Amino acid sequence: MSTLEQLIKTREEKIKELKKRGINPYPAKIGVKGDLIKISQAKKSLDKIVLVAGRLWSLREHGAMVFADLKDSEEKIQLLFNQKNLAVNSDVQAGPSLGWGEIELLDRGDFLAVSGKVFKTKAGEITVEVTELQLLSKSLRPLPTEWYGLKDVEERYRKRYLDLLLNPGVRERFNLRTKIVSALREYLDGLGFWEAETPTLQPLYGGANAKPFKTHLNALHQDVYLRIADELYLKRLIVGGYEKVYEICKDFRNEGIDQTHFPEFTMVEYYQSYADYHQVMDVTEGLFKHIAKKVLNSTVIQVEDKSIDIGKKWQRITMLEAIKQVLGFNAAEHPPEFLKKYCRENKIELIDGETKGQLIFLIFEHLVAGKLIEPTWVLDYPKDVSPLAKQKSEDSDWVERFEGYIGGKEICDGWSELTDPREQRQRFETDVKTVRKDKEEAQQVDEDFLEAMEYGMPPLGGIGIGIDRLTMFFTNTWAIKETILFPTLKSKE
Repeated sequence: MSTLEQLIKTREEKIKELKKRGINPYPAKIGVKGDLIKISQAKKSLDKIVLVAGRLWSLREHGAMVFADLKDSEEKIQLLFNQKNLAVNSDVQAGPSLGWGEIELLDRGDFLAVSGKVFKTKAGEITVEVTELQLLSKSLRPLPTEWYGLKDVEERYRKRYLDLLLNPGVRERFNLRTKIVSALREYLDGLGFWEAETPTLQPLYGGANAKPFKTHLNALHQDVYLRIADELYLKRLIVGGYEKVYEICKDFRNEGIDQTHFPEFTMVEYYQSYADYHQVMDVTEGLFKHIAKKVLNSTVIQVEDKSIDIGKKWQRITMLEAIKQVLGFNAAEHPPEFLKKYCRENKIELIDGETKGQLIFLIFEHLVAGKLIEPTWVLDYPKDVSPLAKQKSEDSDWVERFEGYIGGKEICDGWSELTDPREQRQRFETDVKTVRKDKEEAQQVDEDFLEAMEYGMPPLGGIGIGIDRLTMFFTNTWAIKETILFPTLKSKE
């Protein structure tokens, strides 16, 4: 029998003994009288009787006294059990309270409710002198020692509940994620955007170039897809009369996993009627500044080892200008053969069949984007890599698309939206025909969406921002699994 199995067996024996003494180790509610308060409040209640509950974090015996630490979701407080305040056995106690004789049946990890007077020890430790004690839940497995036993990164992801318990910084990061989403809603709601919910199961996927997850809907006897984006449904709402709309939702893309990408992720997308991509940039720049002030109380952000002030005006530069500044040549002036040779010389992977626009984008993405440290809007992208963006009036090969970069990292992607249904159809059809590693990654010809467009769509701009990536950015955590509570992992089997 392993050490763990022995420890579990010992705790099972304690449960049997508790039941034998008439004590329910898993009661439905707190039976100790009083008003339950948080430990933080109890610490401010010197010389008062308090009722607190939480997880038993440690036990330390000192003769006729036992000291312990009780931890709730925010703080810990010291407990003092002594023989004079607790009866010898619970069977002479009223109600659910344990007696002195049951202290030995407690273990680290158990949940307790305790009542007693708050005092300060000679060492200055705020302590509850327990007069009533109830076991709320008996733990069977011993908690790992703090920081030890959870050093294996994948084990931390598999047992996130222990990671949250034992690593305070992890919980703080996820609390910050919640605050980021709250601040995001506050900002968009304040600008008059309406939050909407669109389908997760869709008869046809679209809104991004990505391979979908496919499943079967038995009730309708048809195959459906998990959404890869909510763009095309939010645009239907624009047709339906909404002028400003957004959604925070889960998207699913059946693709690879790396430091910044994961098959299941959370996105916010928002669309504004009568706005072009410059106005969407204005809104988004304001959003980042609002979140920074609301969540971090500062516009100075740490990105890896760089401190960057996002509070000032962000620069705007075209993709071609960015390439020229960093690499020293105008990519638009060179033929595809030159660009292919340049990519290969710089170890950029090609699959053959790339258009000139796709080659320019690859050069920017691999050799330029990482050098954009100060907050920067990169605008005007090749039409070949932007099938949903509006064409620039003065150049048919380029569209009104933009991406935001801070600290050399992409943080968002948006554009002036196509509103001409005939051009949208042509873009869809061209995208399907484009040579790709996987044909499923292409935008599909969505007839229902095109029909909606034919009823008329106003000029509008839109953007998508990954909530996971947003959390990475504001917590300076550059591994996406560290921002997802329960990331899907390969089965141990």
